[in-house]
Amino acid sequence: MRIESPAFTERDMRAFLNEAVDHERIRLAGRLEADSARLAELVRRIPSQAPSSSGRGSGPDWSGHEVLAHIAVLSKFYGTITYRVGSGKLSQVELLEAVQSRDPAGEQLSSLPPEELLAMAQKDHQRTIAYIRSADAAAMQRRAVLYEGFSMSAAEIAQLPLCAHLEIHLDQLERTLLP
Repeated sequence: MRIESPAFTERDMRAFLNEAVDHERIRLAGRLEADSARLAELVRRIPSQAPSSSGRGSGPDWSGHEVLAHIAVLSKFYGTITYRVGSGKLSQVELLEAVQSRDPAGEQLSSLPPEELLAMAQKDHQRTIAYIRSADAAAMQRRAVLYEGFSMSAAEIAQLPLCAHLEIHLDQLERTLLP
């Protein structure tokens, strides 16, 4: 192996880090694409007359249809936040306020048929995937304050509140569909 690190400059280090961010950006777009495809497969298995939990709580108590409605909400919200932070249009997010308003939004959407909820979520996924694929390293590293003392980059928002959150609910949805 050729020893090159003693000749590295700050510029070289920045180029290396930008290359790594770009690599992760492309993988993140692929991850969201795979999650969206998994969602479509799971939605095909939701019973046409899915029972509702009638407001018994959140998360584990939701029916498959309610999980799907929540996925539609989170897909739009965190996809939009990823874009707005990455594009520099947003530097502060009232995350707690947004989370507190999610259930009414999900409740409204839960009256829609599964196919329509899937179409909405996938449209938002495609929009976010297109943005992630087009963003540069600087955009993906741009940060926003989510609450006092805590910030996340556009990449971190796409990785955690969007993809990881989506994957948690995909697992939840899958469990609701078990015989």
